[in-house]
Amino acid sequence: MKRILLYTLIVTSVVFTSCNKWLDVKPAGQVTTPDLFSTYGGFCSALNGCYFKLKARDIYGEQLTMSYIESLAQLWRADSYGRPVDYELKQFKYDSDNTRAAFKSIYAGLYNVIAQANMIINALDTYGDVIKDPVSRAIIEGEAYAIRAFCHFDILRLFGQLPQGGTISVSLPYAENVSHESLPSYYSYEDYVAKIESDLNKAESALKDKDPIFKYTYFYLEAFEASASDDIVLDDDFHGYRQHKFNYWAIRALQARFYLYIGKKEKAYTIAREIINAKGADGNPVISLSGVADLNAGYIACPTESLMMLHVYDLVTYTPSLLASGSIQSTSSHLVITQAQLNQMFETQNIAANNRYRSVWGKTLTDPMGTIYPTLMKYYHQTGVYTTNYLDFNKKQVVPLLRLSEMYLIAIETTNDLNEANTLWNTYKLSHNLLLSGNTFNSLDGVRAEIVNEYRREFFGEGQMFYTYKRLNSPAMLWGSAPIVEENYIPALPMTEFNPNK
Repeated sequence: MKRILLYTLIVTSVVFTSCNKWLDVKPAGQVTTPDLFSTYGGFCSALNGCYFKLKARDIYGEQLTMSYIESLAQLWRADSYGRPVDYELKQFKYDSDNTRAAFKSIYAGLYNVIAQANMIINALDTYGDVIKDPVSRAIIEGEAYAIRAFCHFDILRLFGQLPQGGTISVSLPYAENVSHESLPSYYSYEDYVAKIESDLNKAESALKDKDPIFKYTYFYLEAFEASASDDIVLDDDFHGYRQHKFNYWAIRALQARFYLYIGKKEKAYTIAREIINAKGADGNPVISLSGVADLNAGYIACPTESLMMLHVYDLVTYTPSLLASGSIQSTSSHLVITQAQLNQMFETQNIAANNRYRSVWGKTLTDPMGTIYPTLMKYYHQTGVYTTNYLDFNKKQVVPLLRLSEMYLIAIETTNDLNEANTLWNTYKLSHNLLLSGNTFNSLDGVRAEIVNEYRREFFGEGQMFYTYKRLNSPAMLWGSAPIVEENYIPALPMTEFNPNK
């Protein structure tokens, strides 16, 4: 029997990064001995290593946000010459060498992160007493469980069966230990979902009332190192940068996303509303929609409203050649859309005012014939320039994973109150620089149809559209060339993997 990819490909060393400066751009070193877990600093470094792995290009640094996952959703123009993998993914050619290699890389990347989270969780039982501060221990424990749940959830969303209306059953491995001697157990859809829910509940329980976000504001925790004021001081620097970590509210947002995906809409609604209504330590909303302020300031990924985002210091080294942002002329290796596609995506919007149309999409890229190809500007800033400036760290060198906008859309989709849906929609649209008069929706069915369109407009390049189609078992995708069948939603597990589904 072949061992699971997790245990055949993962390196035995653990990536560790600096504890005090957790946003260090490179890992401070690698260790192979568990005795480093005998210090609090070792736990900090191990957890930082999880985040360092998460931003790798084969998972959330690119392929599960900007490129491959969006090609599965039929969002990009891609031809067989310049981008053969994206082209074949658009065709759902899951048996090609290119797509098999792509899924193998993604699968291995996710399980690498899971393996490191498991090392931390397991080490807490043996060495956890070295962490004397209960808040620090809660952060280590809660974030490790959240990371494990987050990665397993996306394995489910990508490789798992349809959450509703399907006929194909898929068992998946849920890894809770790190061992070179045994395989993790495979679970049915229902049992796998229960495992994710359990990990999310453990993460929430660990951080509830202990997360620094209950004592400070997000702004305070993001700005403490950059401020010259003695007013912004933390007892432990590791407690800072909560928007870049799985903080309590990010875990709640992940729970809302999870419950929506598995069809538990009442739970999804309750959590989404809790986040929208939550008050911070200063009595103001714990987080607010940031579209107007962020986009006016040139922060195109809306970082101020991010409940969880990755600091990806080297975005400037690859997004221009990938997304053509900042480029002058289009090539077959760029991921772009056509002007007709952009017009169709925003056909019901006031494009003269809509700041997503105006700021998120560049409209100057042309091919040699002068045809315009709109480019996604969400991850672009000064080609080739990397700085350690505070605003670059927190506002530009980021890939959002969970945003408040999604919580609004979840609440709007799942409410049973049409008036509430319209009220939330009007508030949400204000962050797009749109002032609506009267009600947009006349029925709840109309709400849910528009939400699908809004996911495409709002989260383009963030890796959410394929999963939206999948949870709804959509028979068609905008810009797709053929009807969608169930098999299109379920890529096979990598061939090096023991697969009980065959």
